Amino acid sequence: MVEKKRAVVLVSGGLDSVTALAIAQGQDFDCYALSVDYGQRHRSELDAARRVTDAARVPLKVLPLDLRGIGGSALTDDIEVPETETSGIPVTYVPARNTIMLSLALAYAEVLGADDIFIGVNAVDYSGYPDCRPEFIAAYQQMARLATKAGAEGREMTIHTPLIDLAKAGIIKKGIELGVDYALTVSCYQADEQGKACGVCDSCRIRREGFRAAQVPDPTRYR
Repeated sequence: MVEKKRAVVLVSGGLDSVTALAIAQGQDFDCYALSVDYGQRHRSELDAARRVTDAARVPLKVLPLDLRGIGGSALTDDIEVPETETSGIPVTYVPARNTIMLSLALAYAEVLGADDIFIGVNAVDYSGYPDCRPEFIAAYQQMARLATKAGAEGREMTIHTPLIDLAKAGIIKKGIELGVDYALTVSCYQADEQGKACGVCDSCRIRREGFRAAQVPDPTRYR
């Protein structure tokens, strides 16, 4: 019996990361989910991460790393979440978040003997975050191959971004095909303790428009 290749999947509990997990499983990887409790305003997403990984029967590791000490984001500081569409890099950008999370996933992958990491970044329907761009992922992957024991021994660490070129509607359609239950997910930047969404933040707007464009009923629970 051939042993499956292991992969670390960053799972926030939101729509994109859950779809990335389903894609990794569909590619027959033995998946290990990783979430980060970084002091985010929308902490109910961590509960969502537990729900979706339980449903997928995937082990979940939650690492504490409080980024509130750095601040600088509406998700980790006393800055209001915008409730109208903005231009440029929004205040919901968390400084270096994907760099930090990929580094944690990289460390976890080394321990597991995994050469593959999945992250649900998207460069089409996203909020303008610089760490969601293909150039960033390519640069990080090159760094990962230089900075790890695996890379030094000739194994190639691969960062998979299966959603990077998809619009939100395409992501949703792909997830539906793979059996994802989006009712378990939380995307709202200011979801309440029960995971109910505000319906007006940038993340809610993009999510709602994605379901509309995909012609799929929106299972989001709104306040």
